[in-house]
Amino acid sequence: MNRHLLMATVAGAWLACSLSAQPAAAQTGAQPATPPSGDQHVITSQDIDLLRKDIRSQKKQLIAQNLKLTDAEATKFWPIYDQYTAELVKINDKKYSIIQQYADQYGTLSDQQALSLIQQWGEVDIAAAQLRAKYVPIVAKAIGGRKAATFGQLDRRIALMIELQLASRLPLVQQ
Repeated sequence: MNRHLLMATVAGAWLACSLSAQPAAAQTGAQPATPPSGDQHVITSQDIDLLRKDIRSQKKQLIAQNLKLTDAEATKFWPIYDQYTAELVKINDKKYSIIQQYADQYGTLSDQQALSLIQQWGEVDIAAAQLRAKYVPIVAKAIGGRKAATFGQLDRRIALMIELQLASRLPLVQQ
């Protein structure tokens, strides 16, 4: 399992590096709090969309490899997983919108703008946790409690690794 989770970490790191607020900082003359990478390619929204799709694909592969389902369980589980993912994408759309706002305003944020963005980020975190909690009983009904718990653990671990990579690459507001 470590090899598979490493793949998710790498994907998360790739996404996190791509979402750094450095392009906006360069435009405003502010110095980014993270060192610039060797690749000065400006990441577009299209690049972010492709990276997100790649991460979703890798996440699904990790779940499939680590959640041992019978054929009958798989038939019940995967449509639920796809529905969950579709709802999660909507929540993550908001997260990436917040990150884009932060990048666009980096170095020029007012106190009120900074406070609003961090409050919005917290609301996104709450929405993701509520979605996960909503789906636990649905998944349990389809594949049983232990496998539902395993799915929840896998989903949360992958999300936390991506979130850690993302958070560690975004420069602090005060800098």
